[in-house]
Amino acid sequence: MAVSATWDPAQYLRFANERLRPALDLLAHVPLASPARVIDFGCGPGNVTALLKQRFPNAEVTGIDGSTAMLGKARTAAPNCRFEQADLATWQPANAPDLIYSNAALHWVGGHETLFPRLVSMLAPGGVLAVQMPAMHDAPLRRLQNEVATQGVWAEHLRGASFARDILSTGEYYDLLRPIVTGLDIWETIYLHVLQGSDPVVEWASGSSLRPFLDKLPREMHAKFRAAYAEAVRPHYPRRVDGSTLLPFRRLFLIGAK
Repeated sequence: MAVSATWDPAQYLRFANERLRPALDLLAHVPLASPARVIDFGCGPGNVTALLKQRFPNAEVTGIDGSTAMLGKARTAAPNCRFEQADLATWQPANAPDLIYSNAALHWVGGHETLFPRLVSMLAPGGVLAVQMPAMHDAPLRRLQNEVATQGVWAEHLRGASFARDILSTGEYYDLLRPIVTGLDIWETIYLHVLQGSDPVVEWASGSSLRPFLDKLPREMHAKFRAAYAEAVRPHYPRRVDGSTLLPFRRLFLIGAK
């Protein structure tokens, strides 16, 4: 199942440059010259959809996302692309795409053992599946969200709340995809993001992985919950001598052709 979250495009895009780097790295490794149909699967605010259209100007580029707010932003960011609101867990294309590109989205969707083969099956012959997902489930950034959620006055509200953890190991993805794709390429990259401002790790998480927790809380509890989370994560992401905060962020990349 997919993890439900209410998205705030402005908060998500506060770190647009940092979030864009892995998207560009994934796009640079796509082994296609002129696909006819391109899907941006989990397109978010559309900034990457626009880059897909720039890379493949003759393609029909369609962004798929479940968030009305994100799609509103996307239609402005990429006016020459098509957009469709749909549940990523159940979406089906009208026509077989040549590229399904998914940047930082599929970790929100469960059942990867069936999802990934289903995505490959949707591709046109020779089509490519290109995926990037955060691999941060053991990092303090994520781990402490679950710990803080069980403490304090908000614990009852957050019972059962959790960030998505539906990511497999690299070996499991290899075993899953190797029989059904060619040219399988799997790698991990750790990005060292240099963040500015007060509690920037909390601000980063507030645009993504903290959303499922904030969505379950009454608005009046948001500030106290964020403050408790900030206190928990600060020792793990200390300020450097110049006032910056370093956020090591591991990401998993997978590319294969049908």
